[in-house]
Amino acid sequence: MTAHHNSPDLWADSFPHPAADGSKYDRGHAVVLGGPMAATGAARLAARAALRIGAGLVSIVCDPSALMVYATALQAVMTKTVRDEAAFTELVNDARVTAVLMGPAAGVNDRTRNLVLAALNAGKACVLDADAITVFRDTPEALFAAIRSPVLLTPHAGEFARLFGEASDREADALRAAQASGAVVLLKGRDTVIAAPDGRVVLNRDAPPWLATAGSGDVLAGFASGLIAQGMAVFEAACAAGWIHAECARAFGPGLIAEDLEAEVPSLLRTLLR
Repeated sequence: MTAHHNSPDLWADSFPHPAADGSKYDRGHAVVLGGPMAATGAARLAARAALRIGAGLVSIVCDPSALMVYATALQAVMTKTVRDEAAFTELVNDARVTAVLMGPAAGVNDRTRNLVLAALNAGKACVLDADAITVFRDTPEALFAAIRSPVLLTPHAGEFARLFGEASDREADALRAAQASGAVVLLKGRDTVIAAPDGRVVLNRDAPPWLATAGSGDVLAGFASGLIAQGMAVFEAACAAGWIHAECARAFGPGLIAEDLEAEVPSLLRTLLR
């Protein structure tokens, strides 16, 4: 196994460039599963990150009881309500939905589990983070069996252990997890490991310490979802999102909170798209 150092050289050729004569509909539609009324911040951070990284449309899908919070806190991000699994399934089956992010503060409950399986059964490109990983801790094989579309798992060490066991050798264990699950695995940490089922492994080394702050991982998941929504392959999108995430924190420096990360994106995009 050879692990490569993450840099734009690995993925710049596939980074999405908006067409001069294109429209927002050409840049993909990312759907983010929103959490309950008392836990809306994570989904809002992720949705804004997906929009900032270039997705043409981003919608937060939430229970009607939480709609007022999302609708009043977001401007360019759209809101849609779903009462049950059937309504969610109908929404994500829309061909215009090009990526689905689930997990940030979604809740570790049957609803989250069922909606994750619905999106996977619809064949959508998915990013599964946080609660969408933890909810399968007792039945990881049910998740792995449902992964047939492009999927990115973005666990921190604790979430990784719930599905795959403790990571003692992060590179080897991330690759083992990718091959067992059929998903690309982004194992977060100071040295983030991105592994694909086909054996590719990339390291994003020496993340700035300022990233150890609440909501940082939600922004990372949003970056990856926004890139996938635009048509970037999952492994390359994960590598690009991890690099951009770390560079945004490096550019901002001390005092960073999660909301600050997306503000650094435009200057990085100007460099990448030059």
